[in-house]
Amino acid sequence: MSTTTQTNTTNTVSLRQIARIAGVLYIIIIVCGMFGGLTRESLLVSGDPAATVENVTASEGLFRMTIMADLIMVLADVGIGVAFFYLLKPVNKGLSLLSAGFRLAQASALGINLLMLFLVLQFAGGDVTASSTENAYLFFNAHATGYNLALMFFATSILIQGYLVYVSGYFPKFLGILLIVASAGYFIDNTASFILPNYADYADTFQMIVMIAFPVELIMALYLLVKGTKGDDNVENTTAKTSTYTGAQPAIQ
Repeated sequence: MSTTTQTNTTNTVSLRQIARIAGVLYIIIIVCGMFGGLTRESLLVSGDPAATVENVTASEGLFRMTIMADLIMVLADVGIGVAFFYLLKPVNKGLSLLSAGFRLAQASALGINLLMLFLVLQFAGGDVTASSTENAYLFFNAHATGYNLALMFFATSILIQGYLVYVSGYFPKFLGILLIVASAGYFIDNTASFILPNYADYADTFQMIVMIAFPVELIMALYLLVKGTKGDDNVENTTAKTSTYTGAQPAIQ
Protein backbone atom coordinates (compact mmCIF):
# COMPACT_ATOMS: atom_id res chain seq x y z
CA MET A 1 0.00 0.00 0.00
CA SER A 2 1.40 3.42 -0.93
CA THR A 3 2.11 6.15 1.61
CA THR A 4 -0.68 8.28 0.12
CA THR A 5 -3.25 5.50 0.49
CA GLN A 6 -2.16 4.84 4.07
CA THR A 7 -2.48 8.54 4.93
CA ASN A 8 -5.94 8.82 3.36
CA THR A 9 -7.17 5.69 5.19
CA THR A 10 -5.88 7.07 8.48
CA ASN A 11 -7.62 10.38 7.85
CA THR A 12 -10.90 8.63 6.98
CA VAL A 13 -10.90 6.70 10.25
CA SER A 14 -9.89 9.78 12.22
CA LEU A 15 -12.63 11.94 10.67
CA ARG A 16 -15.27 9.37 11.56
CA GLN A 17 -14.01 9.11 15.12
CA ILE A 18 -13.88 12.89 15.50
CA ALA A 19 -17.42 13.14 14.08
CA ARG A 20 -18.71 10.78 16.76
CA ILE A 21 -16.88 12.69 19.49
CA ALA A 22 -18.48 15.87 18.13
CA GLY A 23 -21.87 14.12 18.31
CA VAL A 24 -21.36 13.31 22.01
CA LEU A 25 -20.28 16.89 22.72
CA TYR A 26 -23.31 18.20 20.82
CA ILE A 27 -25.67 16.12 22.98
CA ILE A 28 -23.96 17.42 26.13
CA ILE A 29 -24.36 21.00 24.88
CA ILE A 30 -28.05 20.49 24.09
CA VAL A 31 -28.88 18.81 27.42
CA CYS A 32 -26.92 21.28 29.57
CA GLY A 33 -28.13 24.28 27.59
CA MET A 34 -31.78 23.27 27.87
CA PHE A 35 -31.49 22.50 31.59
CA GLY A 36 -29.80 25.81 32.38
CA GLY A 37 -31.99 27.95 30.18
CA LEU A 38 -35.37 26.43 31.07
CA THR A 39 -34.61 26.27 34.79
CA ARG A 40 -33.56 29.92 35.00
CA GLU A 41 -36.58 30.91 32.95
CA SER A 42 -38.82 29.21 35.53
CA LEU A 43 -37.20 31.25 38.32
CA LEU A 44 -37.44 34.61 36.56
CA VAL A 45 -40.64 36.56 37.13
CA SER A 46 -40.76 39.25 34.47
CA GLY A 47 -41.25 42.74 35.92
CA ASP A 48 -41.09 41.52 39.53
CA PRO A 49 -37.58 41.72 41.05
CA ALA A 50 -38.77 40.72 44.54
CA ALA A 51 -40.46 37.52 43.34
CA THR A 52 -37.45 36.66 41.18
CA VAL A 53 -35.01 37.04 44.08
CA GLU A 54 -37.33 35.04 46.32
CA ASN A 55 -37.32 32.21 43.76
CA VAL A 56 -33.53 32.30 43.43
CA THR A 57 -33.07 32.28 47.21
CA ALA A 58 -35.54 29.45 47.71
CA SER A 59 -33.89 27.39 44.95
CA GLU A 60 -30.27 28.45 45.37
CA GLY A 61 -28.95 24.91 44.90
CA LEU A 62 -30.88 24.55 41.65
CA PHE A 63 -29.70 27.98 40.48
CA ARG A 64 -26.08 26.99 41.15
CA MET A 65 -26.65 23.79 39.18
CA THR A 66 -27.65 25.90 36.16
CA ILE A 67 -24.31 27.72 36.42
CA MET A 68 -22.49 24.39 36.49
CA ALA A 69 -24.54 23.14 33.53
CA ASP A 70 -23.61 26.26 31.56
CA LEU A 71 -19.95 25.79 32.44
CA ILE A 72 -20.03 22.21 31.18
CA MET A 73 -21.76 23.45 28.03
CA VAL A 74 -19.03 26.05 27.45
CA LEU A 75 -16.27 23.45 27.91
CA ALA A 76 -18.04 21.14 25.45
CA ASP A 77 -18.42 24.07 23.05
CA VAL A 78 -14.66 24.58 23.00
CA GLY A 79 -14.19 20.88 22.27
CA ILE A 80 -16.75 20.81 19.48
CA GLY A 81 -15.25 23.93 17.92
CA VAL A 82 -11.91 22.14 17.61
CA ALA A 83 -13.61 18.92 16.44
CA PHE A 84 -15.47 20.71 13.63
CA PHE A 85 -12.27 22.45 12.60
CA TYR A 86 -10.62 19.08 11.94
CA LEU A 87 -13.78 17.65 10.38
CA LEU A 88 -14.09 20.46 7.87
CA LYS A 89 -10.43 21.33 7.36
CA PRO A 90 -10.15 19.03 4.29
CA VAL A 91 -12.90 21.10 2.62
CA ASN A 92 -11.45 24.56 3.22
CA LYS A 93 -8.91 25.11 5.98
CA GLY A 94 -9.36 28.89 6.08
CA LEU A 95 -13.14 28.83 6.41
CA SER A 96 -12.99 25.96 8.87
CA LEU A 97 -10.61 27.96 11.04
CA LEU A 98 -12.88 31.03 10.77
CA SER A 99 -15.90 28.98 11.86
CA ALA A 100 -13.95 27.55 14.80
CA GLY A 101 -12.81 31.06 15.75
CA PHE A 102 -16.39 32.33 15.96
CA ARG A 103 -17.37 29.23 17.96
CA LEU A 104 -14.56 29.83 20.44
CA ALA A 105 -15.54 33.51 20.64
CA GLN A 106 -19.04 32.39 21.60
CA ALA A 107 -17.65 30.07 24.27
CA SER A 108 -15.50 32.89 25.68
CA ALA A 109 -18.46 35.27 25.79
CA LEU A 110 -20.67 32.67 27.49
CA GLY A 111 -17.95 31.90 30.04
CA ILE A 112 -17.50 35.54 30.99
CA ASN A 113 -21.27 35.98 31.03
CA LEU A 114 -21.55 33.44 33.87
CA LEU A 115 -20.17 36.14 36.17
CA MET A 116 -23.59 37.79 35.92
CA LEU A 117 -25.19 34.78 37.61
CA PHE A 118 -22.67 34.82 40.46
CA LEU A 119 -23.50 38.50 40.98
CA VAL A 120 -27.18 37.55 41.17
CA LEU A 121 -26.30 35.20 44.04
CA GLN A 122 -24.21 37.90 45.71
CA PHE A 123 -27.05 40.41 45.72
CA ALA A 124 -29.74 37.83 46.53
CA GLY A 125 -27.83 36.46 49.53
CA GLY A 126 -27.46 38.00 52.99
CA ASP A 127 -29.62 40.95 53.99
CA VAL A 128 -31.97 41.54 51.12
CA THR A 129 -32.82 45.21 50.57
CA ALA A 130 -34.76 46.97 47.85
CA SER A 131 -31.47 48.00 46.26
CA SER A 132 -29.94 44.51 46.33
CA THR A 133 -33.15 43.03 44.94
CA GLU A 134 -33.09 45.47 42.01
CA ASN A 135 -29.42 44.74 41.37
CA ALA A 136 -29.96 40.97 41.42
CA TYR A 137 -32.80 41.33 38.94
CA LEU A 138 -30.69 43.63 36.78
CA PHE A 139 -27.83 41.13 36.55
CA PHE A 140 -30.26 38.27 35.94
CA ASN A 141 -31.53 40.10 32.86
CA ALA A 142 -28.02 41.23 31.89
CA HIS A 143 -27.05 37.56 31.68
CA ALA A 144 -29.85 36.95 29.19
CA THR A 145 -28.64 39.89 27.07
CA GLY A 146 -25.07 38.61 27.19
CA TYR A 147 -26.28 35.18 26.13
CA ASN A 148 -27.97 36.70 23.08
CA LEU A 149 -24.79 38.56 22.17
CA ALA A 150 -22.82 35.31 22.34
CA LEU A 151 -25.36 33.63 20.05
CA MET A 152 -24.46 36.10 17.30
CA PHE A 153 -20.97 34.56 17.25
CA PHE A 154 -22.58 31.12 17.20
CA ALA A 155 -24.89 32.06 14.33
CA THR A 156 -21.91 33.22 12.27
CA SER A 157 -20.03 30.02 13.08
CA ILE A 158 -22.80 27.65 11.97
CA LEU A 159 -23.48 29.76 8.86
CA ILE A 160 -19.92 29.05 7.69
CA GLN A 161 -20.13 25.50 9.00
CA GLY A 162 -23.36 24.92 7.09
CA TYR A 163 -21.70 25.96 3.83
CA LEU A 164 -18.72 23.68 4.46
CA VAL A 165 -20.97 20.75 5.35
CA TYR A 166 -22.99 21.35 2.17
CA VAL A 167 -19.96 21.25 -0.14
CA SER A 168 -17.96 18.65 1.82
CA GLY A 169 -19.12 15.56 -0.03
CA TYR A 170 -18.93 13.45 3.12
CA PHE A 171 -21.94 14.93 4.91
CA PRO A 172 -25.47 14.98 3.46
CA LYS A 173 -26.22 18.30 1.80
CA PHE A 174 -29.47 18.67 3.72
CA LEU A 175 -27.49 19.00 6.98
CA GLY A 176 -25.68 22.01 5.54
CA ILE A 177 -28.96 23.58 4.45
CA LEU A 178 -30.49 23.02 7.90
CA LEU A 179 -27.51 24.63 9.63
CA ILE A 180 -27.79 27.70 7.39
CA VAL A 181 -31.53 27.93 8.16
CA ALA A 182 -30.81 27.63 11.91
CA SER A 183 -28.21 30.37 11.58
CA ALA A 184 -30.78 32.65 9.94
CA GLY A 185 -33.18 31.99 12.82
CA TYR A 186 -30.58 33.04 15.40
CA PHE A 187 -29.66 36.16 13.41
CA ILE A 188 -33.29 37.24 13.00
CA ASP A 189 -34.27 36.73 16.64
CA ASN A 190 -31.20 38.27 18.23
CA THR A 191 -30.97 41.19 15.82
CA ALA A 192 -34.61 41.97 16.53
CA SER A 193 -33.99 41.85 20.29
CA PHE A 194 -31.20 44.42 19.90
CA ILE A 195 -32.84 46.91 17.53
CA LEU A 196 -36.56 46.76 18.40
CA PRO A 197 -37.53 48.81 21.49
CA ASN A 198 -40.83 46.93 21.60
CA TYR A 199 -39.29 43.48 21.03
CA ALA A 200 -41.31 42.08 23.95
CA ASP A 201 -44.51 42.65 21.98
CA TYR A 202 -43.26 40.27 19.27
CA ALA A 203 -41.10 37.99 21.41
CA ASP A 204 -43.34 34.96 20.94
CA THR A 205 -43.16 35.27 17.15
CA PHE A 206 -39.39 35.62 17.11
CA GLN A 207 -39.04 32.74 19.57
CA MET A 208 -40.98 30.54 17.16
CA ILE A 209 -38.49 31.47 14.44
CA VAL A 210 -35.45 30.63 16.55
CA MET A 211 -37.01 27.37 17.78
CA ILE A 212 -36.26 25.82 14.39
CA ALA A 213 -32.65 25.68 15.54
CA PHE A 214 -33.35 23.03 18.19
CA PRO A 215 -34.44 20.18 15.88
CA VAL A 216 -31.67 21.15 13.44
CA GLU A 217 -28.96 20.87 16.08
CA LEU A 218 -30.47 17.65 17.43
CA ILE A 219 -30.52 16.12 13.93
CA MET A 220 -26.89 17.17 13.43
CA ALA A 221 -25.87 15.72 16.79
CA LEU A 222 -27.60 12.38 16.16
CA TYR A 223 -26.15 12.11 12.66
CA LEU A 224 -22.63 12.70 13.95
CA LEU A 225 -23.16 10.27 16.80
CA VAL A 226 -24.73 7.44 14.80
CA LYS A 227 -23.37 7.85 11.28
CA GLY A 228 -20.20 9.88 11.73
CA THR A 229 -19.44 10.67 8.10
CA LYS A 230 -20.63 9.21 4.80
CA GLY A 231 -18.86 6.36 3.04
CA ASP A 232 -15.07 6.03 3.23
CA ASP A 233 -14.65 6.73 -0.51
CA ASN A 234 -16.24 10.16 -0.25
CA VAL A 235 -14.02 11.30 2.60
CA GLU A 236 -10.95 9.75 1.02
CA ASN A 237 -11.60 11.41 -2.33
CA THR A 238 -12.26 14.81 -0.76
CA THR A 239 -9.06 14.52 1.27
CA ALA A 240 -7.11 13.51 -1.82
CA LYS A 241 -8.43 16.51 -3.77
CA THR A 242 -7.47 18.87 -0.97
CA SER A 243 -4.00 17.32 -0.94
CA THR A 244 -3.58 17.98 -4.65
CA TYR A 245 -4.63 21.59 -4.21
CA THR A 246 -2.39 22.37 -1.24
CA GLY A 247 0.52 20.23 -2.32
CA ALA A 248 0.61 18.39 1.00
CA GLN A 249 -1.18 15.50 2.64
CA PRO A 250 -3.63 16.76 5.32
CA ALA A 251 -3.24 14.96 8.60
CA ILE A 252 -5.16 14.99 11.84
CA GLN A 253 -2.54 16.10 14.37
